[in-house]
Amino acid sequence: MTDNNEILFEVKTPLGFRVRVTVDYWNLIVTIKHPVMFGREADVQDVLRDPDEIRLSKKDSSVYLFYKPERIGRWVCAVTKRLDGEGFLITAYPTDAVKEGERIWRK
Repeated sequence: MTDNNEILFEVKTPLGFRVRVTVDYWNLIVTIKHPVMFGREADVQDVLRDPDEIRLSKKDSSVYLFYKPERIGRWVCAVTKRLDGEGFLITAYPTDAVKEGERIWRK
C-alpha cells in the first residue's frame, strides 16, 4: 500500500458534523474489510449525506451507524466515529439487518 493520506471524500451529515476518509483507508476497507464495497464510494457518500436513519452504537457513544436502503431487505451501512467534532469513516458494508442501538435520527 502506498502512503496516501489524501482525503478521498468528506461529507456533511444531517447531524451537522463532517465525515472524511483518506485514499489509503478506503483502500483498506475495499481490500480487507469489505471488498464488496469496491467502487461504491458514491453510495457511501450518499448514505452519509442522506440516510434514512442514524443509530448510536450500543458499545461506543462516539460511533454512529448510518443506514439507507439499497433494495427491499438490504441496506448500505456506513459506520463513523466522531471525536472532538471531527468525523471519520470506520467502515461501510451492505447488510440485511439494522443493528440494535438507539435511533437518534430518522428521515
